[in-house]
Amino acid sequence: MIGWRLLLTRPAEESVALAAALSAVGIYSSSLPLLDIEPLPVSPERQAVLRDLGRYCAVIVVSKPAARLALQYLDRQWPQVQWFSVGAATAQVLAARGYRVDYPQTGDDSEALLQLPALREAIARPDARVLIVRGEGGRELLAQQLRARGVSVDYLELYRRLLPEYDVGELTRRIQLERLNGVVVSSGQGFLHLQALAGADWPQVAQLPLFVPSPRVQQMAQAAGAEKVVDCRGASAAALLVALRGIVL
Repeated sequence: MIGWRLLLTRPAEESVALAAALSAVGIYSSSLPLLDIEPLPVSPERQAVLRDLGRYCAVIVVSKPAARLALQYLDRQWPQVQWFSVGAATAQVLAARGYRVDYPQTGDDSEALLQLPALREAIARPDARVLIVRGEGGRELLAQQLRARGVSVDYLELYRRLLPEYDVGELTRRIQLERLNGVVVSSGQGFLHLQALAGADWPQVAQLPLFVPSPRVQQMAQAAGAEKVVDCRGASAAALLVALRGIVL
């Protein structure tokens, strides 16, 4: 795997941990965060959802920012529900506060979660209702698949994702200056921000190997003209390392 020089695009605090994991195996990385997290106001509607968690047979938290923000409002005395997350990292945020969370042991995407026996059992009951805790937009496949199985789905949106401000050409300058030969994105929104930041330089950026967390993001990138898109089947450092081992530079 030595020889890779990767651009990391996840939020700054998350890139630090990923960069350390890559450095430990001799991989150089450079961080250019493409997602800023802006919490949404806790409206009366959101407060009402949080007060009535007991009506849901499952609460699915799809990201670490969603987990952190939800914990700011949760009261441990409220009715206990079954908690699920898309991946281990999100589960750890909730588990640190004493919540028991089920999540896929292999793969951290919507498809893996939908196959989780604990979730399938939870939604098997009549009139099943699920709450998805997320940012604005995203994880539509998860809701679509649940609804196709007769499950009622509500959303609790706690934040929005913004593209940080960068000078025009910053992306390609960083790639050229640091001789980067691969790009890592952690979500569909992250990919859209990558493409937006590239602007007129997107055809040049699209030639680099692009590492993505799921088949959905892979399809988005390929449709946009990315030439070599690698589905890591997860956004974790472990998933990325497995994908890197499968490619010869």
